[in-house]
Amino acid sequence: MIKTLNNIQIEISKGDIAVQPGLDAVVNAANSMLAPGGGVAGAIHSKAGPDLYKECKDLAPILPGEAVITKAFGLPNKYIIHCLGPVYGKDIPGDKFLAACYQNSINLADKHKLQSIGFPAISTGIFGYPPLEAIDVVFNTVLGVLPRIQHLKKIKFVLFSDEDFNLYKSKLAQISPG
Repeated sequence: MIKTLNNIQIEISKGDIAVQPGLDAVVNAANSMLAPGGGVAGAIHSKAGPDLYKECKDLAPILPGEAVITKAFGLPNKYIIHCLGPVYGKDIPGDKFLAACYQNSINLADKHKLQSIGFPAISTGIFGYPPLEAIDVVFNTVLGVLPRIQHLKKIKFVLFSDEDFNLYKSKLAQISPG
């Protein structure tokens, strides 16, 4: 599903965030040490190769909501933006940290004059953020920064689970262009 808002294409798709040719950057739902792990971080590090972690070591640790950028190495993208989402119920206020993840990632992409970025569902896996709560934070944040974006032309949400895919698709369908 694709919708254009503020001259920026918003796309919802189901798939693997580590396999997104055609995007300038993908976002890694990282851990604080930017190390290989499970879920999104594991998939991205596995496909990017060991040079990614070598570059990440000097940038770690990061705090919830923070984002950093690296080269993409073995991924079909130019960059990876690594963001630490909040652990639900532990990193308080979770909604502020989650919003900061998306805002800081988009700001980094725009600062580097990137035209496209892909996001997974941050914090809704092992970090336990309820998807219905997360999606409101995600869309409120993204819609809030759209008017300030100078370079990005496309924001793609790449969802791994059917549940997340259907929730994002339904949420985007409710938003009116304008």
